[in-house]
Amino acid sequence: MGIYLNPNNTEFYNAVNHSKIYVDKTELIAYANSVLYGEQRNICVSRPRRFGKSMAANMLVAYYSRGCDSREFFKDLKIAQHPSFEKHLNKYNVIHLNVQRFMNRADSIHDMIAALERSVIRELKREFSDTDFYEEHLVSILEEIYAQNGGQFVFIIDEWDCIFRVRKSDLNAQKEYLDFLRDVLKDQPYVVLAYMTGILPIKKYGEHSALNMFDEYSMTNQRDLAEFTGFTEQEVKDLCEQYDMPFEETKRWYDGYDLKGLSIYNPRSVVMSMLGHDFDSYWTKTETYESLKKYIQMDSFGLREIVTRLISGERYPVNPDKFQNDMVTFNSADDVLTLLIHLGYLTYDFGTETAWIPNNEVQREFINSIEDGGWEHIMKSIRKSDELLEATINGEADIVAEMIEQVHDENTSILKYNDENSLSCILSLAYYSAKKSYVMYRELAGGKGFADLVFIPRKECQAPAFIVELKWNKSAEAAIDQIKQKKYTESLKDYSGEILLVGLSYDKDAEKRHTCVIERVTK
Repeated sequence: MGIYLNPNNTEFYNAVNHSKIYVDKTELIAYANSVLYGEQRNICVSRPRRFGKSMAANMLVAYYSRGCDSREFFKDLKIAQHPSFEKHLNKYNVIHLNVQRFMNRADSIHDMIAALERSVIRELKREFSDTDFYEEHLVSILEEIYAQNGGQFVFIIDEWDCIFRVRKSDLNAQKEYLDFLRDVLKDQPYVVLAYMTGILPIKKYGEHSALNMFDEYSMTNQRDLAEFTGFTEQEVKDLCEQYDMPFEETKRWYDGYDLKGLSIYNPRSVVMSMLGHDFDSYWTKTETYESLKKYIQMDSFGLREIVTRLISGERYPVNPDKFQNDMVTFNSADDVLTLLIHLGYLTYDFGTETAWIPNNEVQREFINSIEDGGWEHIMKSIRKSDELLEATINGEADIVAEMIEQVHDENTSILKYNDENSLSCILSLAYYSAKKSYVMYRELAGGKGFADLVFIPRKECQAPAFIVELKWNKSAEAAIDQIKQKKYTESLKDYSGEILLVGLSYDKDAEKRHTCVIERVTK
């Protein structure tokens, strides 16, 4: 048993047996077992911070390492029921590295790599004392162990990408590091499995796409590993029942990560919410909002309008394929938005190729990041949205029209005034605070068409539902007629009670006047 070579299972044992909440994700081991030795044996998993990356790495160490006996430990976990469990349990030489720890001890990447090699070589020589070594180089040592003893290794590398996050602009150091990893891992017969985990996908450098043998599982496409990225909906429902917490509110706060159609919850935040028996921005408190602010405040690529649309609740098209997988190379809005996806501030739908703000916790972080720096009109609209919601519920049509017109006028510098999508965005901003009490749908199918905006009250909310229809150069009464004729109320399938029909009219050719009519019906 060593520190880096064949470590014990203490870290994972403590996480499972001494944590107040543990959710069993050991079936990840079954997937790893299925790719051992093969072409898919190189796995790079990238997730946002505090999404269980180190937990997964420690779990794999506890399972594969010859330095411990984990049979008793795993017997009550899900993996114990899998046919491959006994075959690979504690059968391999494991090299476990946390790159962040080595980097913190060195003044340069060159010194870090040298220190890492020395530490691992020292343990290899002790473990394989009967092997003849001819060069003091990690790759040579590993090759001799394989050649003379048939020794093969599982590599578990945590925080593999910290260099690209801390030394963002040091390209020479980054290339030296990538070359080191390539030499150790690429096309080496002693590699049974290489599992790397971090926040960023593998850095692209043209010919220095040195780690192209890795299969990548990132926040733009987690592929087969989606369910291990965070908590699934069923796992969260079970926790809510156990801790007597409301599931719908938990969903509003911490759900929203769409991974190939699977709904994933932020694990850190769910755990803290259950233990504290409240709802707060737990995940975002682990890092200052400045990390988000510096990207969304960038005065380029039309980001101000894009961020405004995202805050209003829109989904925005993103092409993540051009992203260079670093934190400094930005050639388009796509690059900035893709970074925010990998950092967990946005989620991405692989099918529709769109991104959006996943949940209330992250939404609050966006609001914190725009409270100053030229976003005053947006913030004013958001702060007054409580008044607009109250006026709508009270049926005060003239006040509603006046407030919508004001929001529209004040945000023309960011959004195109007469663009249909911009008008929809304006309405979403104006009704921003309604998200606390309502589930809001845009272009919701119902009856014979699609309603512009539909607000359905959450279970704990006693207010009426309402449907908002917007018309250009037609009367507000025409908007109400459309709601009725196309039977938009049928979109509220599981709702019964009072419904407000809100017709809004915008005269774009004359004085840019807004008018409103509100009617009440019962379903």
